[in-house]
Amino acid sequence: MSNRTAKKAPIVRPPKKAPIVRLPPKSNFELFLARGSQVAMVFVGLIAFVFALDAGEYILAPVATGIVVGLMLGPVASELERHGVPPKLSAFAVFVLFILVVGLFALVVATPLSLWSGRIPQMWQQLQNQLSQLKQPIEALSAARDELRNAIGNKGLTVSVDEGLPVESMATLAPAVGAQILIFLASLYFFVATRHETRVAVLKLCITRRLRWRVAHIFRDVEALVSSYLLSVTIINVTEGVAVGLGLHLIGLPSAILWGALATVANFVVFLGPLLMTIVLFAVGLTQFDTLSGALIPPLVYQAINLIESQFVTPLVIGRTMTLNPFLIVLALVFWLWLWGPLGGFIAIPALLVCYAVIRNTFPGTDWPDFVKHDRR
Repeated sequence: MSNRTAKKAPIVRPPKKAPIVRLPPKSNFELFLARGSQVAMVFVGLIAFVFALDAGEYILAPVATGIVVGLMLGPVASELERHGVPPKLSAFAVFVLFILVVGLFALVVATPLSLWSGRIPQMWQQLQNQLSQLKQPIEALSAARDELRNAIGNKGLTVSVDEGLPVESMATLAPAVGAQILIFLASLYFFVATRHETRVAVLKLCITRRLRWRVAHIFRDVEALVSSYLLSVTIINVTEGVAVGLGLHLIGLPSAILWGALATVANFVVFLGPLLMTIVLFAVGLTQFDTLSGALIPPLVYQAINLIESQFVTPLVIGRTMTLNPFLIVLALVFWLWLWGPLGGFIAIPALLVCYAVIRNTFPGTDWPDFVKHDRR
C-alpha cells in the first residue's frame, strides 16, 4: 500500500468585488436637461423627416398612394390566393381590375365633362350676370377695406406675375404627371405582388422574439385598419354618388352622372372635398337657374345627402369597428394637404391609421385616449 498522500487542490478564492460607487443623485435641473435633450433630438428628427417628405414629393407621393390603394385591394388578392391563384397572378388580376374601374369611371365622366368644359366662357358670363345682384354688398365691403387701409397707412403692395404660355406649361407638366402615374401603377402592382415577401423580410431583421411579435402585429393591424376603412368608405362614397346623381337629376340639373361621379371622388377627401363640391354645385346652379335662391337648390340637395351619409350611414357601417377623432382628422388632413396637395388629402386618414397601429404596438398596454377605437371582433 502506497504511503503517498493525495495533494490537495489549491483553494481558489473568488475575486473581490469592486466597491460600489454611488453617484450623487441628479438635481432637478440636470434631469430637466437630460429630458430636454431627448425631446430636442426627437423634434429635430421629426423636422428632418418632414423636410425629406417634402423634398421627395415627386417620388414618395405616388409610391405612398400606390401602397394605400394596394392595402385597400389586398383582401381581394388574398381571396384569390386562397383559391390557389399564385401571388403574382393575383396581383396582376387586381391591377387589371383597378385599371378597368378607373377607365370605366373616366369613360362615364369624359363626355359630360367635355361638354361643360366647352361651356366655360358662357358659364362665366352667366355667373357675372347672376353675381351682379351682389354688387352693392361687394362695393360696400370694398369701401370698408379702403377706409381700413387708409386708417392704418397701408399703401398696398404691387405684385407682378409673369405667366408662361399655356402650351409651354402643358409641355412641362405632362411628362411629370405621366411619370408619376407610372410610378403609382408600378408601386401598386409590386406592393400587392410582394407583400408577403416584404413582411417576411422585415420580420427576419428583428433580432428578438418580442420585437418580431410586435412588428407582426403592426403589419396585421395596418392591413386590417386601412383595408377595412378604405373598402367601407369606397362603398359608401359610390352609394352617395349615385344618390347625389339621382337627386340632381330630379331637380332638373343636366349632367347628373358627372356630378354624382365627382361627389364620389370628392368624398374621399374628408371635410375639404364636400366643401369644394358644394361650391362647384353652387356655381353650376347660378348658371342654370334665374334666381339666387334657385341656385342654392343643387348644393342644398348635395348637403342633405351628405349629411345623411356622414351622420347616419358612415357611423352605422364604420362606427361600430372604428372611431376617428375629428380633431386628429383635421390635423392630419391639413398636414398632408400642405405637404403633398390632393394626393396628401387622399392618404391623410390611412397615414393616421398606420401611425396609430405603429404607436399602439410599440407601447403595448398603454391606456390610449379615444382617438381611435378598433374592435377586432
